[in-house]
Amino acid sequence: MIRFLLVSILITLVARAFWRLMDGVIEAAGGRPGRARPPANAVKLARDPVCGTFIAPARAVALEARGGGAVQYFCSEHCRDEFVRGGSGRPHSRTS
Repeated sequence: MIRFLLVSILITLVARAFWRLMDGVIEAAGGRPGRARPPANAVKLARDPVCGTFIAPARAVALEARGGGAVQYFCSEHCRDEFVRGGSGRPHSRTS
């Protein structure tokens, strides 16, 4: 009885693996469209003007520019303060 159960499970697993393989071959050959996964929610990243790190605006330290209304995003208060002091706006390697 147990032998029959184990053989049945093995046959089922082999058959499922075979059909998944065949589905992949047919999909790759262009026979039918694949099962596309829904796209994940993409987050637009902003680049820190001081160190060049890409950060999500929701987690960044923001600074609104005077006059122009443009918002600069920084990875840390250190980079924000360095930008305010120097104002170079060019990425460079971080020394700290």
